[in-house]
Amino acid sequence: MELLKKRILKDGIVINNSILKVDNFLNHQIDTKLFNEIGKEFKRLFEGQTIDKILTIESSGIAVASFASIHFNYVPVVFAKKTNSSIIDENVYTSKVHSFTKNTDYIIRVSKKYIKDGENVLIIDDFLANGCAALGLIEIIEQSGANVAGIGVVIEKIFQGGREKIEKRGYKVNALASIENFDDNKIIFK
Repeated sequence: MELLKKRILKDGIVINNSILKVDNFLNHQIDTKLFNEIGKEFKRLFEGQTIDKILTIESSGIAVASFASIHFNYVPVVFAKKTNSSIIDENVYTSKVHSFTKNTDYIIRVSKKYIKDGENVLIIDDFLANGCAALGLIEIIEQSGANVAGIGVVIEKIFQGGREKIEKRGYKVNALASIENFDDNKIIFK
């Protein structure tokens, strides 16, 4: 997606050889016009597939998934919670996920009432690095008996190997911008 790549080159900041900061348009401040175009592109990439729900993980994936939902005729967006809450009951699907950015493990949770057996669930997230978040969401969908319709990510860092892990499980990944590496603080796209 050329519009996204141009924005990454313009406003993205390479922190080190593995972290790209895009908080000024993607995961802290949101460029809603760009998000609308991202939603349209996800719809194009998954055209012809039945999508009953979109699943993401809190918090940065929520806005992306919500804009995608608009273009999938407003299917419900469900997000996995990273923290336990007194208002979420014990009847949940869970998976352990390692956060690359925060270098910590989370138990993510989705209430069983929001993902049902036989539904077609599309995973949408902001980044794909080592694949842990997507694999955790896949595990939750598999626990529910629903079908993984695919995985869509805004930015993929190819050099961190997440795609390979997901594809070994038999699932398709669509990334809107794929980064091969950071060379001397420059972003190199695939």
